[in-house]
Amino acid sequence: MEGKTHRKDAQKHGNGLKCQNGHPTLVVRQFELADKPEIEQIIYEGMMEMVADTAFRGLTHHPESLLLYTAMTVVCFVVTMCWWVIVLLPAVVLCGRYFYSRRVINRYLEQSMSTDMGDMEGFYLNSPDRCLWVAVLEGKVVGIVAAVGRQKPGVAVELRRMSVDRNCRRCGVGVALGRKVLEFAVTHGYSRVVLGTTAYLPVAHKLYKRLGFRCVGVTNGYVTPGATGSLLESIFYRVCHHHYSLDVQNSKISD
Repeated sequence: MEGKTHRKDAQKHGNGLKCQNGHPTLVVRQFELADKPEIEQIIYEGMMEMVADTAFRGLTHHPESLLLYTAMTVVCFVVTMCWWVIVLLPAVVLCGRYFYSRRVINRYLEQSMSTDMGDMEGFYLNSPDRCLWVAVLEGKVVGIVAAVGRQKPGVAVELRRMSVDRNCRRCGVGVALGRKVLEFAVTHGYSRVVLGTTAYLPVAHKLYKRLGFRCVGVTNGYVTPGATGSLLESIFYRVCHHHYSLDVQNSKISD
């Protein structure tokens, strides 16, 4: 009984830890309704960063797309015999990738606001198998993460909504949030923590690996929620979905 009380109190009030540079204490606690505007802002800014990441950095991860764009350029040059096509078409391709990446991600944000992010209290506070935490630094919410138990209890919990204010990265915020999910999984008897990401930024993958996750698969051509599957969208928007997993029963969660 005493152990359960301690776990509930820790979940409610959060854990404190120092940033790596010795600045004020960072606290990870369960979200409150007053946090909603800051949570929405962090989610929005984090997703908007994904636009350029997907449109430009992601291009180097898809050789099939590069081959298609090269073929398009060659065909257009052969048909028109205009050298300026060599310069103009790549610019059009990059603009098209940016446009469709932004459109899909905006639709994904809209979909999120019609599900868990639109009813945080109802989704995360009314079920013992779901929780949403915020990282607070000097009274400001600087990061968020969520845990959602799979329908079959005791098997896996999914790490969701991981996002950190870009001004507060590299000081342990992501690690603190991730550990909170791992603690949640252990406390609730889950055997694994899983997550999926379409991020191409190396720092995101380094964070998950630092927490102990390993990549167990990659889906090339992942259909992002909010995508329509139109021809032009298929040409200009293509992402890889990395699947990560961690066996919490055999891992050590260190402070």
